[in-house]
Amino acid sequence: MPKLEKLLTIHSRKTASPYTVRKLIAFKTGRSYRRCLKYMTSKGMRPFKRIPGSRLIGCHMDSRFSIKKLLSYKTIKLIERDKKTKVHASLRPHSSKKKSKPFLAASASNGNGNGTSDPAWNFFAIQAPQVWKRTLGSGIKLAIIDTGIAPHPNLRIAGGINTINGGSYADDNGHGTHVAGIAAGTGKKGFQGVAPKVNLYAVKALDSSGAGYVSDIIDGIEWCIRNNMDIINMSFGLESGDSSETLRNSIKKAVGKGIVVIASAGNSGPNNGALDEPAAFPETISVAATTKTNRIANFSSRGEGIVISAPGDSIRSTWMNGAFFTVSGTSMACPHVAGGVALLLALKPNLSPSEIKSLLKKNAMNLSDIPRTAQGSGLLQLGFL
Repeated sequence: MPKLEKLLTIHSRKTASPYTVRKLIAFKTGRSYRRCLKYMTSKGMRPFKRIPGSRLIGCHMDSRFSIKKLLSYKTIKLIERDKKTKVHASLRPHSSKKKSKPFLAASASNGNGNGTSDPAWNFFAIQAPQVWKRTLGSGIKLAIIDTGIAPHPNLRIAGGINTINGGSYADDNGHGTHVAGIAAGTGKKGFQGVAPKVNLYAVKALDSSGAGYVSDIIDGIEWCIRNNMDIINMSFGLESGDSSETLRNSIKKAVGKGIVVIASAGNSGPNNGALDEPAAFPETISVAATTKTNRIANFSSRGEGIVISAPGDSIRSTWMNGAFFTVSGTSMACPHVAGGVALLLALKPNLSPSEIKSLLKKNAMNLSDIPRTAQGSGLLQLGFL
């Protein structure tokens, strides 16, 4: 039987074509990973992704080649297609560059935001203003794995990475900037996110259309582990109900390092009956979306595994070019929880991911007449901090 590295090289292609498929190959040991990579590069092959921390190589493989031959080698842990991902948001046609009114001076501040027309209803709904006298999230590192984060007067970006092509981590879609503002808007020009003094990092793993590949997500997770992030926000999911073992293994590794991973449930509504991955992974804190009237949004995915709910319908936040934009989706619910976890960690830095999940569930507000498969433990409440 030919050596593994030779077999891989023979059936891999330098570039994508109609006859190739993106494959992720995970090795059991660092030695086998390095040996295979060295041989492939010596033969002029350039895998589209190399992730040493996960011992993962991404190759354009001939689709007519059976991977069963590769799986017969004991050094191979698993092989899977490099699955596609997409953001969990839908844009609304009203944006604004106008200076917003100070949200903390809003008239409706009853703690749950029920029925209010206040543009900051979402922050009051989760009781964030009640916590700001105690902490604003200083010292906590939050990574947004998304389309990047654009420069904005209301955002203070501490750093980041582009795992797609190594270029700029600036946003070229808008989604990542919107998510970042919800979690970490600084309070300038009247807009303040849940944790305005958190250390915000941009991990650009999704492209200008809001889509991407699992390999770039895993690359971003590895960066987060190396750079000691405390929280990862994932406002996206795999397409068409796909599943990825390599992605789950990467998230398990991050959580094992003490990183809290928060993921949006998906926008498939009540009929699909399942959450998108990575929200479906039990290692994450999966988030459903609520409306101004504290009901579950029609678009929010239902299914076993939802941990908690947060505002996600018609949420106003930061956008590209210094603008603000109103967007809906479980994508928007997710950073409310990420910001809330930043506030919690700022006050209690020694909590583990499992302890944080338990505290959030214990203190959530039950939404009457709504099944657990839609709301999880209920609406996020931060007043206990």
